[in-house]
Amino acid sequence: MTPIEHVGEFGLIDRITKNFESYHANVQLGIGDDAAIVKTGSNTVELISTDLLLEGVHFDLAYAPIQHVGFKSIAVNVSDIVAMNAQPYGVTVSIGVSNRFTVEAIEELYAGIQAACDAYQIDLLGGDTSSSRQGLVISVTAFGTAQESEVVRRKGAQVKNLVCVSGDLGSAYAGFLILDREKSVFLKNPQLQPDLNDFDYVVGRQLRPRARLDLIQRLAALNVKPTSMIDVSDGLANEIHHLCKHSNCGARLFANKLPLDFQTMKVGEEFQISPVTFALHGGEDYELLFTIPIEDFDKIKTEADISVIGHITEDPQVIQMVLDSGELTDIHPQGWNHFQQSESE
Repeated sequence: MTPIEHVGEFGLIDRITKNFESYHANVQLGIGDDAAIVKTGSNTVELISTDLLLEGVHFDLAYAPIQHVGFKSIAVNVSDIVAMNAQPYGVTVSIGVSNRFTVEAIEELYAGIQAACDAYQIDLLGGDTSSSRQGLVISVTAFGTAQESEVVRRKGAQVKNLVCVSGDLGSAYAGFLILDREKSVFLKNPQLQPDLNDFDYVVGRQLRPRARLDLIQRLAALNVKPTSMIDVSDGLANEIHHLCKHSNCGARLFANKLPLDFQTMKVGEEFQISPVTFALHGGEDYELLFTIPIEDFDKIKTEADISVIGHITEDPQVIQMVLDSGELTDIHPQGWNHFQQSESE
């Protein structure tokens, strides 16, 4: 028998879904991207994505305020719709709660959900509630719409396309390390209060990420349509491999082009870990990784929130990074393995 951790999350998905067939012509894409694509009109499609957040796996209520958990549960699902270059319009939310949660705690959770719905101007369409023996369980399904011609998938990157990313990378994992450290200090001495003053940005990136709806709106205003796109939920290394696999191409990235925040670099110094490692394998940044034709460079070169970090190459077996020393190193997908993590706890 094969332990799940040996194949990982994505290997498991491939194995359990490979024999499913599509029975409806309007389903243009089922499994295989950030969201499913269903044709709804002559020129329009609907995007559907779902995600599951489990206490102890995706969030820790020892340091994550439950209102932030509610906000994050919506943001990470909206991010999948945005990664398809679509406009989100609604979510369903189902929760499982154990009897240790009060009514007031659930109200706080939904206050965070409402704050996210307000931030992205989307509707809460329904959901379900159930009891749980495993703490808090949150399941969200997000819906969006787009013109069929405007949808961007993971496949589509072409040789010599520029590889771009929004915002900065690695900060969410840096925030996780700080929060986890402060939790350990508190458990050893509850009299000591956590000191997060110097790390407010990275902590915020971990607890309350944002979906980059603003970025796809800005790209549209610049008349730039990405050739491929994905959100950075499992680390840059994983996501560039997804884009290259689906597009049948390779990539060359440059370490000195990765956008890293000052606080992320400071956390790297404190933990003696390269912040480039945070960017490659940390995950949960929910920035957008996308490719554009080189002809569009002039349109985005002055955009402070968009970084060109590399280019697409021909050989799909070669995905590399140029280090500061000039040395080339292979980029290996690692990211976050939920099954391996649960095994080690």
